[in-house]
Amino acid sequence: MSALVEVCLEDVGGAAVAAAAGADALEVCAGLVEGGTTPTPGFVRHCAEQAPGLDVRVLVRPRGGDFVHSAEEVAVMADDVTLLRSVVPDGTRLGFVVGTLTADGEVDVAAVRRLVEACGPAPVTFHKAFDSVPDKAAALDLLGGLGVTRVLTSGGPGPALDHLPLLADLVRRGGDDVRIAVGGGVRPANVAQVVEATGCREVHLRAPGVVVSSGRSAGYDDGGRSVTDAGVLAEVMGALGR
Repeated sequence: MSALVEVCLEDVGGAAVAAAAGADALEVCAGLVEGGTTPTPGFVRHCAEQAPGLDVRVLVRPRGGDFVHSAEEVAVMADDVTLLRSVVPDGTRLGFVVGTLTADGEVDVAAVRRLVEACGPAPVTFHKAFDSVPDKAAALDLLGGLGVTRVLTSGGPGPALDHLPLLADLVRRGGDDVRIAVGGGVRPANVAQVVEATGCREVHLRAPGVVVSSGRSAGYDDGGRSVTDAGVLAEVMGALGR
């Protein structure tokens, strides 16, 4: 059993933790409490510098909420892609993670085409907006035709464990042309089961730990924050026999 491991993170220092643990890729984000938004250029550059041997995939999403984006939002995303391509060190294995839908839950073809064009030679992942698409097999073919080379999905609402047969079918359908990365509730206790049941060659997960603030609280929260936890990643790697 073998699968690549992508770590989703938003913490400064997390990229180095993921690299030291043996991860293969990062999804670099901000605002994970909102489902993920576009990170700052400085943070993207930091992650690329801290994990030079890993694929660095940057989420491009202008806000939380749904995945139905206006023309102005798509233009902002395209501009963000152009900027982010310019800030990473030479040799960075840079990719982008995008996803836009129409109001009825279908892939927004015009928006995806524009974003793929903005990404240039950088590979493009369609993120978990895919879970809302009614006909996932047809959407997979459509995305491949638009130049998307990877889809991140749990197979539908809820965790990947609820959709293992569908995920296995998507893995077969996508093959080498559109790789399926399975994410959504993937944890050390179930990652081996997910890989074995679906045949996926890549899993996507967070490895959250909590740091208690060393500073004085202003009173509106406890000052704690989520970070990438080396212990959780070690458990994942152990479960995969790595």
